Amino acid sequence: MVEEKAAIEKLLDEGIKLEEHIVKRAENTVKDVKNQLIKELVLGISLDSKKHANMLQSLKDLLESKTPFIDVEERDSLSKDINEHIKLESKAIEEYSKLLDRVDRREMKLILSYLIEDEKRHHQLLKRIEKWIIEAQTYTEEEWWDIMWKDALFHGSPMG
Repeated sequence: MVEEKAAIEKLLDEGIKLEEHIVKRAENTVKDVKNQLIKELVLGISLDSKKHANMLQSLKDLLESKTPFIDVEERDSLSKDINEHIKLESKAIEEYSKLLDRVDRREMKLILSYLIEDEKRHHQLLKRIEKWIIEAQTYTEEEWWDIMWKDALFHGSPMG
């Protein structure tokens, strides 16, 4: 198990280095490009790679149990904000779809289609985050007490 954990950590480190390399290459590629559309598309890939590196680091933290649990209050707040974000993503999909129907230029259709698909991925990911991560990492006060005291030596005895 320790060997497997070390192997996974090594692969995560390699992934982080690869993503950081992609960021540098993308930024160098467009540093002198004057076409704003091309520049933004390549820099968008760079931003995705930064995000990927951060996510891989989060997985490393999870592997090391550095990810704190959240309480019910924080869960409720996150859930409310995520639901609001989901509504905003839906609105963006709707607006970009209307715009897509009105444009004729191939480049504009390509970018708008990409944005719509990206917003749809965000929408789905936010739903998964709420269900799989927030709910799974939330403990109630009662559950915390159970975790702290269930194996206590004197729990329930006259001495505890």
